[in-house]
Parts: sequence; C-alpha cells; structure tokens
Amino acid sequence: MKYLENRKYVIQGIFLLVGMVYALRLFYIQVVDSSYKQAAETNAIKTIIQYPFRGLIYDREGKLLVQNTPVYDLMVVPKEVKQLDTLRLSSLLELPLDDVRERLKKARTFSYVQPSIFYQKLTTQDLAHIQDNLIDFPGFYINARTARGYPHQSLSHALGYIAEISPKQLEDTAYVGYRPGDYIGKSGIELEYEKFLMGKRGVKYKMVNVRGVEKGPFKEGAYDTLSVAGKNLVSTIDLDLQAYGEHLMNGAKGSIVAIEPATGEVLAYISAPFYDPNLFTGKDYGKNYMALLQDKDKTMFNRPIMADQNPPGSIFKLVQALIALEDGVITPKTQFACNKALVNCHPHPSPLDLYGAVQHSCNPWFFQAYRLLLNQGKSNNTFTDTSIGLRDWREQVLTFGFGQQLGIDIPGEKKGIIASPEMYDRVYGKNRWKYSTIYSLSIGQGELGVTPLQMANFMAIVANRGYYVTPHIIRSVGENGKPLQEYQERHYTSVDPKHYEPIVEGMAEVVRAGTARRANLAKVGIEVCGKTGTAQNPQGPDHAVFVAFAPKENPKIAIAVYVEHGKWGGQSAAPIAGLMIEKYLTDTVTIKEQEKWVLSREYLNIKSK
Repeated sequence: MKYLENRKYVIQGIFLLVGMVYALRLFYIQVVDSSYKQAAETNAIKTIIQYPFRGLIYDREGKLLVQNTPVYDLMVVPKEVKQLDTLRLSSLLELPLDDVRERLKKARTFSYVQPSIFYQKLTTQDLAHIQDNLIDFPGFYINARTARGYPHQSLSHALGYIAEISPKQLEDTAYVGYRPGDYIGKSGIELEYEKFLMGKRGVKYKMVNVRGVEKGPFKEGAYDTLSVAGKNLVSTIDLDLQAYGEHLMNGAKGSIVAIEPATGEVLAYISAPFYDPNLFTGKDYGKNYMALLQDKDKTMFNRPIMADQNPPGSIFKLVQALIALEDGVITPKTQFACNKALVNCHPHPSPLDLYGAVQHSCNPWFFQAYRLLLNQGKSNNTFTDTSIGLRDWREQVLTFGFGQQLGIDIPGEKKGIIASPEMYDRVYGKNRWKYSTIYSLSIGQGELGVTPLQMANFMAIVANRGYYVTPHIIRSVGENGKPLQEYQERHYTSVDPKHYEPIVEGMAEVVRAGTARRANLAKVGIEVCGKTGTAQNPQGPDHAVFVAFAPKENPKIAIAVYVEHGKWGGQSAAPIAGLMIEKYLTDTVTIKEQEKWVLSREYLNIKSK
C-alpha cells in the first residue's frame, strides 16, 4: 500500500512538470517573443486552389474534339472587403448594382472568412479590363482556371457540358471531395466519364500583408500540393463523318446514328437541331442554356437516346420476319396475297414470298405472317392463345435490344416500348383482346416505341447475322489505353444466324429496285442493304425512317436515319443514309444529285399523299 502511495506522488509530479513547461512556453510566445504577434498583425495566409487541366477528348483518328481554354474567376473574401464602392465595382464588371450586392450577400452567406467565386469565367479580355483596378478593391482577387473549348463545334449532345456543382450535389455522397465553385460534367461524356476527366486539385498557401500584397509562400511551400491533370479520352467518333452528317441535317429535325457493326463503336451521333457547345463555356452560360432549353425546337432534347415514343414503322417488319422464321411458322418461300381488306397497302405485285415482301414492304403479307406467329394453337381459347403468343414474341424481341437500355456510355438513355399481355390486360381486361385488337404491331405501329440508337443497333445485328456489341462512344481512357472491357462482349439474339440471309437479300433488293433507290451506291461499287419506314404522327406529317448497313458482305457501317416530318423514308432518310455511307467508306461523295436534294429540304414541304 505504501508503494502505491509513493507512485501516486510521482505521477502527480510528472503532470505538474509538463504543465509548467507548457506555461513557460506560452509566456515566452505571448510576452517575450513578439515575432508571432508581428506576423499575425502584418500577414495572413491565402489559400489558392490550383485547378487541374481537365482531360481532353479526341476522335478515333486523334483529332481534338474538346480542349481547355484559360478563364479567370473573380474571388472574394468578405472579411477582407473594406469600404466597398459597389457602384464603381458594378460599372467595372458591367453588372447591375443589385446583382453586385446579391453576389456579395451570397459570398457572406457561404463564409465570412473563406474565399468564394464572385464572378466566374472571365475571359482574357475581361481580365485585362479589370485587373489594374483590383488594388482598389481589397478582398477581391483573380484565380485562374481552364474552361472547355470546342474547335469543331460538333457532337454537342454526345459531348455534354460542364458547369458549377450545385448545392444539392455537394450534399450527395457521390461527390465527396468537391467544393463550392468546382466544375463537373453535367451531361453526355463529360458526366459519364467525370471521374477520369476531372483530375485532382492542387493548393498553394501564400503569405499576404494587410494590403493583400503577397509576401511569399507559407513555410516555403512545405504544405503546397500540385494539381494532377485528368485523363484524356479517345472516342469512337469519326469527326469528318460527324460533321458531314450535321451538314446534311442542318435545318431539319431528327437524328442519325452510325455504328461499326463488329465492334459496337459509334461512328456518328447526331441530334438535330444541334448547337455550338461553345455557348456553354463563357460567362453567358446561364443565359444561353435557358434559351436553348426553352426553344420550340427542343434543341437540348437528346433524340438518339431519348426519342422513344414514336413507333418504328416498317423497319420492324424485319424483326417480325426473323422471329417467324425462327419459330418455323414461315419459310423464305411462304407466299401471301396483298389483301388490302386486311390492312391498307401500296400497289405492287402479288402474291409475294418473303424476299418480295421485304422489298415492297407489303403490309398484308406481314399481317398474315404475324398472325401465324402469335396464334400457334398453344391454347384452344383464341384470347389465351394470342396472349401466350404475344408473351413468347416479346421475349424474343427483347433479345434484339428493344424495350431496354442498350447501355451506351451517355446518360439519359430511354428503354422504348414493347407491347406486353399485361399492357393489354390493363386496357381491355384479361381475355378480352385478341389478334384483331393488336394487329397494328405487325407493321411496326401501335404500342411500340424504339429509339434511333436501338434502330442503328438492330442494323448492326442484321449486319453481324445475329449479335451486337453494346454501342459505345469512348474507345479508351488515356491516349494509349486499351479498349474498355465492358464493351467487348457479344450479345446474341434468339434467332439462328441462318435466318438472317433471306432478310439480307430482301434488304438488298429494297435498295436495288425497291423503296430505297435513293440510297443505291452501285455506281461506286458498294452494295447497300436497307429498309425504309414511315412512323405515323397524329400531330402532323409522318416521320421518315431508314435503316441500312454496307457493304453487304463484311459490313463496315450500320446506320439509322430518322427525319421528323420527313413523310417517307425513301424520299428523305434514305438519301441521307446513302450519302453518309459513301462518305465513310470512300471518304468522298459522288452522288451529288442526292446531296443537292437533301440540302434543298424540299421533302419537308411535299404534301402527304
């Protein structure tokens, strides 16, 4: 017990000794040594964020699509603002006086002692105008950063844009590490590949006196960190093809998607009308954004992946034929008469086999083939039989990538619509609908909706005779990077490859002597296989559709062209596709009469029959 008593005094002595050491040191700092007091009175530490260079984006041939350009942010530290002449600052920045006051109020709300952005994205010219006057505005300083620049003004909907992170995003755990004033991808590739493009911020600590004059680095830069540039991206886009497609669609509405069938690489991605992405880079970003968002042409609407409400029209007849062949309810030689009492059709020879039905797009032929497909006698009840047939049909349609997101690396992709028994049960009641209720599906109308991307992917499937690779628009991360693994897998349909050959032959006849002669490239030695379509539009002129691939053997390009209010696929969409195919495969355009026709936009003014 006495031993324990002695140990207590030892411990108390140690604590007392440590306390005396701290007290003496504190006395020395506060009373004897005046250097700390002088430093506190004459200097402060200013934190300067070093924003990294955001990763660049290139096309498939190494042409620059997105670069970085210098911009400057006017920062403010509210605590350091003294006797602010708001009227003069308003005049200097060419901002309304109320706006200046509101910005200062916002900065104080954020933090009284920490810097925040007062006015962002000043150009070099803006900087030259105000920099010499900043000495009269203590608390304000310039922070350099980079903004996006677009040397070719193409691919706006796919590239997306960057903007300041929102307060809501700052609260999201997905954005841990971001700070107010940081810029992030808001749409397109910029959003999808944000974690690669963003890089890593650096920071510098500077000593400044009471007048804001820098006195050198804090602690000789011991706590400074360097910024790390973001990774560059190599896209699958062919810039020349992209620019040519935009030229052809300028003044029209719609979309073009071109894919390399074997790899799923997107060669061209066009949503018309399009816009100059540079509109989102300057200090007028907010005004430009709202103007585009509110315009009547829906310029910001990303049509290739979001326009999923319109039916595919006659191009869907190919899907019906493939599934009917797989199920064995028809053969390539199966003939049906063009019975207009079943469904309306245009004049052509009759009866037709499968090849002729595809070539002439015979509505009654596909009406009858689809009826055989759905009503296979799996139930004695015609209502139940149709329901069973529709369910089986739908399962096979889904293997073609319809009715679901394909998984392209651009955010916002829609699924589309594929009819189901449950859908009709809700509308008509269970066992109260049959084939005669839903026959419009046979010709690609009714309760169907596909995106232009899904149409182009379908053409890649036919070109490959039964499979597709997920369409994607970025080939690799890093200029010497390997192709992304998630875009290497083949997805096979439910239809045996042998059943694609009669469909391909019929599509070749569509271009040789059918409804798509305007896409014929026989003169330059290219055999194009295609299919026209008309998507009904209750609000106005019908929409024109054309899908194709070329060459017939060893295809290099699959394409879908969708022209809103274009009326007939063979008249407007087919020549656009033909021009794009020739441009890509030969790097030139010889069918000048078709180019002249497309650029005239006459097809938009022709009255419907």
